[in-house]
Amino acid sequence: MPENRHSEPQPHEIDDATRRRMTDIGIDVDRSTEILSRLNRGDFDHIVPLEAQGIPEMDGERIMDRRGTTSVSVPDARYHGLMKDLAPEIPRDRFGTVSDGIRTLDHESLRTIGVLLYPYLAYGVLNGGSATSYADVRKNRSYDEELFELYREPFERLSGASRGRPKGITPAYINPDGSDGASFLELKFRMVLRARETYRRTAEEFGVTPPAAADGSSLEAGLPFVEMTSLFTEDALREAYGDYRDSPYLRGLPGHAEALDTASAVQPLLAAMTHSEAGRPRQFFLNAWGESGRPLGLPGGHGQNFQVLAPVYRQLHEMGKRFVYLGNVDNVGFTIDPVSLAVLALREAQAGFDFAFRTPVDVKGGILVYDRQGTLTCGDIGPAISKDAVLEAEAGGTKILFNCATGLFSLDALVPNLQRIVDDLPMRISDQEKDAGRYSQAEQVTWEVIGMLDEVLIFGIDKYRRFLAAKMLLESILTSGMYLERATEIQQTAPQLAEGLATVLREEYGMELRNGRWEPV
Repeated sequence: MPENRHSEPQPHEIDDATRRRMTDIGIDVDRSTEILSRLNRGDFDHIVPLEAQGIPEMDGERIMDRRGTTSVSVPDARYHGLMKDLAPEIPRDRFGTVSDGIRTLDHESLRTIGVLLYPYLAYGVLNGGSATSYADVRKNRSYDEELFELYREPFERLSGASRGRPKGITPAYINPDGSDGASFLELKFRMVLRARETYRRTAEEFGVTPPAAADGSSLEAGLPFVEMTSLFTEDALREAYGDYRDSPYLRGLPGHAEALDTASAVQPLLAAMTHSEAGRPRQFFLNAWGESGRPLGLPGGHGQNFQVLAPVYRQLHEMGKRFVYLGNVDNVGFTIDPVSLAVLALREAQAGFDFAFRTPVDVKGGILVYDRQGTLTCGDIGPAISKDAVLEAEAGGTKILFNCATGLFSLDALVPNLQRIVDDLPMRISDQEKDAGRYSQAEQVTWEVIGMLDEVLIFGIDKYRRFLAAKMLLESILTSGMYLERATEIQQTAPQLAEGLATVLREEYGMELRNGRWEPV
């Protein structure tokens, strides 16, 4: 009989007590084990920091300037076949003009077609983060010391109320009278519900019968509301949605209670791994805060949505949805754009992504680039392309486009490719040195999917209309327009941000400034 030898445990093998501790803090042990095994196998060794080969020019085809009016030309026969397959209830001959077999659709035609496509669209947010980092004093102070001192009083008041809460349920802006405005999520729900009413009026005007879902029920414009939450935010969000049934920003809109029943999935945590300096084989990091045997759970990046929300995407597709919007909850400018929806549908693209034209203060972040293979993708200034190369290209007349973290996906293209995206979306392994210790974490970035798709559109948009993002509380206060004259001396874009917010609140969210407060109308 062969000798029974005891083999050494593999790095990913953990005892029952450690597994329980991981599970108790929300770690997806199976997914973490898979990532650790693949890392030790060398599956991620080919993933190197992205290097940009160049900056693409605006061509009007794949990269479109969407700041003004837009038109699209399509062979008329193709237009009829496409629209008949996509939305047979839409009266096709009522839009555009035909010359030599080509149908040209102007901006207003595209807007109306996009609105009539709302039943085939679902709107979604990446809603996983808490406001702890958002309200962190050190991070906000480092953004701009002088601006921080100007806004110290409102910052201290809001930071205490925001810290530890889901960012989406904190105020998205401050009213001119100094009171809190609507939360990010109240605005999002309000926008989608108003879009549903816009669809209803437009459908009546054009004699369109709303399409039915696969089960015979009606497809609701823009709904269901899709979201990816986290273990840290899930319970607080459900409680907030209960309160939103009486929200002054929502209760006057038909169907608001039903809209709060979202199509959601909870993003699990991934286990931290040992630091690269510890060598291979890597193991799970089990010394968090210096306590032996203590694991550390970390978010795996918004790119995990393709795995976490995969059942939601498939369910949407099965019910008859053909498109899904996806963006960050903290971008007040992330609203449903009917023209982009119509362009994406008529161009038969797999996805479309918003990029904002660079302003003088945009010196960090991801921009549209070509990688070494000549593929359109998103690369960070500094790691992927130098600031000098960006400024040189800009001086030569090239428009620099900054990633807005907003994507419009065709579910016909996304759903069949979900597993490939989950498997092939680059897994970035980075070393960290923080209060919890020295370790490595694994993350996937949603917008690296741009380089994985063959047929994508880039929409060059007005930053002050569609990219009013707030990564830090100080930015929210600045965008609100507080102490505008003094703020302008510190940040030259302050007037444009404040004007942009006011325009978006009026036009996209149906708000009106009354006695120093933005109120729903």
